[in-house]
Amino acid sequence: MSAKQEIILKPIGVIRTTAIGNEVRDKTRTSQVVIRKELTTALNGVDGFSHLFVLFVLNEISESQRKTLKVHPQGRKDLPLLGVFATRTMLRPNPVGLTLVELVKVEANVLTVRGLDAFDGTPVLDIKPFDSWDNAETAKVPAWWTQLKKEKEQKL
Repeated sequence: MSAKQEIILKPIGVIRTTAIGNEVRDKTRTSQVVIRKELTTALNGVDGFSHLFVLFVLNEISESQRKTLKVHPQGRKDLPLLGVFATRTMLRPNPVGLTLVELVKVEANVLTVRGLDAFDGTPVLDIKPFDSWDNAETAKVPAWWTQLKKEKEQKL
């Protein structure tokens, strides 16, 4: 497989939310991940997990935005100009979003989750359960990330 080979993925579902604009960043808000009906049995056992990773397509990112390779985190010029792979920007060559959500309930092919930062109609690529293996006890972050975290905590 070459790095330039095209990969075609079919969404497994879609996001349903009433959140608009920056409301999607509200980690207390619930939304639904509606899985295609023919995939419902693939959800068997998912209700045993408290948290899931949701992978989705950032479908509002234009082709020209996908060419962005460097950004200031959160658009702030007082923070360093970094490659997009060193940030959580939605401007990426492959606009794939990843969010860890709390699973609230499962009803047939609908997962109600808390903390999903995706817009209504966003295509879902996959869901994966979170477990303790996903923790990195020795993880480190750069100084600018720590600065953003402190500023966020001060606002609360």
